[in-house]
Amino acid sequence: MYNSAGDLPRRSTDHGSCEGEACPPKRDPRVAREGGYDPHVNEHAPTGSDSGPSILDALLRRILTSRVYDVARDTPLDPAPRLSARLGNRVHFKREDLQPVFSFKVRGAYNRMTHLTAAERARGVITASAGNHAQGVACSAQKLGLRAVIVMPRTTPSIKVQAVQARGAEVVLVGDSYSDAQVHCDHLITETGLTFIHPFDDPLVIAGQGTVGDEIVRHRQGEALHAVFVPVGGGGLLAGVAGYIKAVLPNVRVVGVEPFESDAMYQSLKAGHRVTLDHVGIFADGVAVRTVGAHTFQIAQIAVDEIVRVSNDEMCAAIKDIFDDTRSVMEPAGALSVAGLKRWVAESGCHDEHLVAILSGANMNFDRLRFVAERAELGEEREALFAVTIPERPGAYRDFCIALGQRVVTEFNYRLNGRQEAHIFVGVGVDSRRDAATLAQELRARGYETLDLTDNEMAKLHVRHMVGGAAPDVRSERLYRFEFPERPGALTKFLDTLGGRWNISLFHYRNHGADFGRVLVGFEVPDDQEGPFGTFLETLGYPYQREVDNPAYTRFLTPGA
Repeated sequence: MYNSAGDLPRRSTDHGSCEGEACPPKRDPRVAREGGYDPHVNEHAPTGSDSGPSILDALLRRILTSRVYDVARDTPLDPAPRLSARLGNRVHFKREDLQPVFSFKVRGAYNRMTHLTAAERARGVITASAGNHAQGVACSAQKLGLRAVIVMPRTTPSIKVQAVQARGAEVVLVGDSYSDAQVHCDHLITETGLTFIHPFDDPLVIAGQGTVGDEIVRHRQGEALHAVFVPVGGGGLLAGVAGYIKAVLPNVRVVGVEPFESDAMYQSLKAGHRVTLDHVGIFADGVAVRTVGAHTFQIAQIAVDEIVRVSNDEMCAAIKDIFDDTRSVMEPAGALSVAGLKRWVAESGCHDEHLVAILSGANMNFDRLRFVAERAELGEEREALFAVTIPERPGAYRDFCIALGQRVVTEFNYRLNGRQEAHIFVGVGVDSRRDAATLAQELRARGYETLDLTDNEMAKLHVRHMVGGAAPDVRSERLYRFEFPERPGALTKFLDTLGGRWNISLFHYRNHGADFGRVLVGFEVPDDQEGPFGTFLETLGYPYQREVDNPAYTRFLTPGA
C-alpha cells in the first residue's frame, strides 16, 4: 500500500519524501516544563501495542474511501507570514473555517450518513448538539434528502439555532446544557427510531475527519512537515488526522491542543484510561467535552505524540493572530491549535521548521468579540494588570505615572476609600511576562506595594469593572462565582431559590457572548446559617466556586478595607 517514502499512491499529486525528522530542540518538548507548559507525552505513540498498526491500517482504509466531497471543500493550507516571522518557523493554517458550515464537522457527519441503510434513511437521523456538529448534520441531511432532528439546549444562541433551521432540520430546544439535550435526545431515539449521529465517537465520523490529514499531506507541496497541531474535544478530528499522518509520515509529530478547563484527553492519556471530568469550561464551547470517545481514545494512544494545554487568554490572543494574517475571525475552539502551536514553540525552542495548525471553525457569536478583544492582549502577554498601593496625597498620581516611564497605561481604576493610602487597579502595556515582572520589581523598589493580577480570573472578569471602594457596613460577607445559563428566568430562579433569606451585598454580571454568564455575588451569611446556606447552593443547581482571600477582592472590595 505504501511506496518507499511512506506515501500513498492514491492521487496523482506527488507527496514528496518523508523528511519530517524532528529538529534537535533547545529543550526536549517531551519533558514537562515550568511556567505552565505541562504536556502529556503519550509514551505509547506511535505503535504502543501489537494491535496499533492494524488499527491504523483499518482507519487509513476508511479515510481513503470516505465520501465527504459532495458537501465538504478541499480547503487550502494558507501561509501565516506575520506569525511565521514572529515564531521563527514556517507556519501554515489549515482553513476548515472555509467549509460551507464554517467547520470541519460536516466531513464526519456526511461520511457517517452516506452509510445509512435504506430503512435508516427512511426514518431519519437525530443528534444532540449546540454548535458545529448540529450544522454539519443539518447540512448533510439536506444534501441527502433526509429528515433531521437536532436537540439543542435552550441556552443555544439564536444565530446557531437559525443556521440549523435554515438547512431544513427540526430543532428541539430542551434544558440548559448539552447534557440535558443529550438525555432528551436519547428519549426521542427510543420513541421514534431515528438514527443517532455521534459527534465524534464513530469510526465513520473519525474517518471523515481524517480527510483533513490527507489534505494537509497533499497540500504541503513537497515541503517536509515537522508538526501538526490539532484542536481536541471528543477527539474525532485528532484521531482521524493523527491516524492518517502516522500511517503516511510517521516522523511528523502530532500534537493535540486542549483548554486547561476542558482537558479530558490530556487527563485520559495521562491516566491510561478514559477520565470523565467533573466540570468543563464553556469559553471554547466547541471542545467542551467531559469524556472523550472510546474509539478516539484508542487511536490517540497509538498515534498522538503529546497534548498541550492553553488558557482562555491564549486562545483570545490566537484569534487575534489569525485575524492579523487572514482577516478572518475564528471561534475560540477554532483558534485552539494556534494557541497550542505558539506555546509549544516557545517551550521547545523549535525553529526553522514547517508547522501546521488546523483552524477548526469560525462560528463566533458577534457579542463575544468584546470579551476576546479585552483578553487578547493579556493572552499575548502585551498587557499586565496590577494592584498598586500609592499614598493618598496631592501629586501621588503624577509620581506614579513618572515611575511607569514611557509605558502605555491601558486602564486605571480608583475610588477614594481612605485618607492614608489608595489602592489602584492599573493595566500597563508590556512586551512580555518577563517585562511585566521587571516592572513590578521596579515599582516595589520605588516603595509601591505592587500585586500582579494578570492571572487572577476574578480580577479580569469582575473586579476590573467594579473598582469603587469597599462597603464598610457589610457584615459576614461570603463571595461566590456562579455560572448562570444565558436564558430568561435564570436570575429569577436564583432569587426565588434564595427566598430573601440572605442579603445580597454584591452582584456583578457582564454578558460575554457565551452560553453561560459569569456572575460574582456577595452574601451576608452569619456563621450559624452556614448549613442552610450550603443547602441553598446545592438546591440552586448552578455551578459555583467560593472565593476566599482572593487578593483582588481583599484589595478593592473587602468590607471595612
